[in-house]
Amino acid sequence: MEDWIYILNPNKDTLDGEPSDKETVRRLAHEEPELDLWLSRRNHMSEGDRLWFFFSAPQSAVAAVAQIDGVPYENAEDPEFSYRVEVTLLPEATDALYGSPVSREELGLGQVRSVQKVKSEVLPMLLARAGL
Repeated sequence: MEDWIYILNPNKDTLDGEPSDKETVRRLAHEEPELDLWLSRRNHMSEGDRLWFFFSAPQSAVAAVAQIDGVPYENAEDPEFSYRVEVTLLPEATDALYGSPVSREELGLGQVRSVQKVKSEVLPMLLARAGL
């Protein structure tokens, strides 16, 4: 199992036309937890991996988590967002992270890319804050 950080910029990114802020993602975790997300490139994700949502604004922190439902696939019909991955938000873990987010400093993030692997030394902290 791998753990990935998925960067969301609430000022630029949307989820089905809604702002991609932590309040929206938390609500979706309870109301519509299945998401189809775009990737800038095909990552080597597998079914069962976890995707940790890092919100870049207003506070830079991880405040939601999902399970990956399948391997990323190519979407030839949309060249702007050519790769997609299906995930399911984890409501209880997202609630826990919403209440106690993991900051950028705690994650030790340097350069922020759209998707990157979680550093092994911070995974125990993410799991603990999410109650997993």
